[in-house]
Amino acid sequence: MDPPAAGAAARTSARTPAVRSPAAHGAAPRTGAAARTGAAAPTGAAARTGVPTAADRTASTRTVDRALELLAVVCRDSPVTLTDCARQCGLPASTALRLLRTLTTAQFVARGADGAFRPGVRVLQLGAAALGRQSLVDLAQPSLARIVERTGESTYLVVRGTADTALYLAMAEGTHPVRHTSWVGRAIELADLAVGAALRGEVPAAGYLAERDRLEPDITAIAAPVRRPGGIAAALNLLGPTYRIDSQTAHTYGRIVSEEAATIGALLGADVLAEAT
Repeated sequence: MDPPAAGAAARTSARTPAVRSPAAHGAAPRTGAAARTGAAAPTGAAARTGVPTAADRTASTRTVDRALELLAVVCRDSPVTLTDCARQCGLPASTALRLLRTLTTAQFVARGADGAFRPGVRVLQLGAAALGRQSLVDLAQPSLARIVERTGESTYLVVRGTADTALYLAMAEGTHPVRHTSWVGRAIELADLAVGAALRGEVPAAGYLAERDRLEPDITAIAAPVRRPGGIAAALNLLGPTYRIDSQTAHTYGRIVSEEAATIGALLGADVLAEAT
């Protein structure tokens, strides 16, 4: 006769099914959220490769579409409020804010002290690269080349950027061993710059302004406005080391720069004499 303990164990075993480990069937044990919630672990191609599902791809595409639409609104209507961004894109304000914050972090959008959104520096840089193949640069390149040929100094085509900046759009590099290197794509604050005065049309009767550069004190800047019908389209800005540009040289170079700026203005349809008065 068996001992009582053995009999109880036998009876319990008969009533309770054995609990087998997932490993006994070749299945991997569940971990993390799946183990806590009882959810099934990913299976098939998704488990083997981690490739997003069609639903994941659709959601990602929709997010990109919304972000690009918001960026387009900011570039078109700058400065623009969060409320206007959300309304024009048909988005909840919370969604628009989340996407605009992402764009701000990536410097595609900038938010001012007033809370309004404006194009960021990366948009300006990408725009400069794109505009480098457009008509204004195409019109200016021969003039830039002629200035360098006659002076040997690096010369830029500059336009107004956002938030009172000057955007360096194109250049012809100087021929001297010591010369100014490329600033194409850079956005510089207009304050106290010769090119800033030229972009505002604040130049003497001679048509150009020459002064020591605020950002690089050893550099002399000579700038002249490129006029268009009703305003100023851009400026030409020659930059060279001050030791090479004395007052007489600055006057000579200034005439060359202003003449080429007038040549571009004429191609844009400006009556240069009328616009300058």
